[in-house]
Amino acid sequence: MDALSEVLRVVRLSSAIFFNARFTAPWCFSSPAAASVMDILHPGAERLVVFHLLTEGECHLQIEGSPEVMLHAGNVIVFPHGDAHLMTSAPGVTPGGATDLQAILRRRPRMLRYGGGGAATRFVCGYLVCDPRLCRSILAALPQVLIVNLRTDGKTDWLEQSIQYAVDEAASPRPGGEGMLAKLSEVLFVETLRRYIAQLPNEQTGWLAGLRDRPVARALALMHERPAHDWTLEELARECGTSRSVLSERFSHFVAQSPMGYLTRWRMALAANLLRNSSMSLCRVGEEVGYPTDTAFSRAFRREFGVPPATWRRRELRPQAAAPAAAPQAKYVAVAATPISQPGPAAPP
Repeated sequence: MDALSEVLRVVRLSSAIFFNARFTAPWCFSSPAAASVMDILHPGAERLVVFHLLTEGECHLQIEGSPEVMLHAGNVIVFPHGDAHLMTSAPGVTPGGATDLQAILRRRPRMLRYGGGGAATRFVCGYLVCDPRLCRSILAALPQVLIVNLRTDGKTDWLEQSIQYAVDEAASPRPGGEGMLAKLSEVLFVETLRRYIAQLPNEQTGWLAGLRDRPVARALALMHERPAHDWTLEELARECGTSRSVLSERFSHFVAQSPMGYLTRWRMALAANLLRNSSMSLCRVGEEVGYPTDTAFSRAFRREFGVPPATWRRRELRPQAAAPAAAPQAKYVAVAATPISQPGPAAPP
């Protein structure tokens, strides 16, 4: 299995939250940083990846400090780091009034409608919950905003149609709608990453670019497939069909760290996930990630997180135990969408 598939297998993206949005010109949609609404969207989440699937019309995207971008139907717009952003029907349109974000989130509309009654733009909007440690390699290699077009070759028409179908199904009383959404959201994210990797320039470095380099990609796949194996640089190089020096040079060029250093950080990410989400003993967790003794595991864990694994586990689990029971998860939620005028009569979805 390739490295990207192995990472995503472990990460298990979850809790996709979707809603339909229909805006009519002129309009302005202001989405805050995901971290500011994380507790409302998904209590206990550590990282949210925000995305919009533009299904009809076009609009302008603005992120502070970056050039304005024109978006078109078929674009998937992903905000890997949850950056605040502004989407408008035309340059210069600004929000015309205050909106109570928490009130909108708690209202959980199935369809969000705003605007002045002109040309329509439609979105499917969502959030993916992920573990920031397990996703670190992928997220660190991504820019503030990632835009790909699903309609360039006609091969992914089924995916766009399936997402829209699943959003509609999640609103119906039939069982399984939310589960279908979660699976499709992962497929959408993976397809977006694949297209992004394919369009990277040859000189690009980073974890994702490294997947196009044969020895680096092979080394990553091996370490992710068998993280508990007692890897040495020599064995990795032999499995990759190259020399130790070539593998070290290529790996450092793309990933910006040594193969063994990368393996240690991945093992620690896996260990933290097991400590937080399982009842395994510390000894068993250490064995699962390649440390045969408690001492070796504790030493490596302390170097990465600053505290022993037992202390880290207690600190991570205490807030969860003390927190009140979370409200039922919303099928549809809305971010701060501020109309520049009062909504007109409800249009058919």
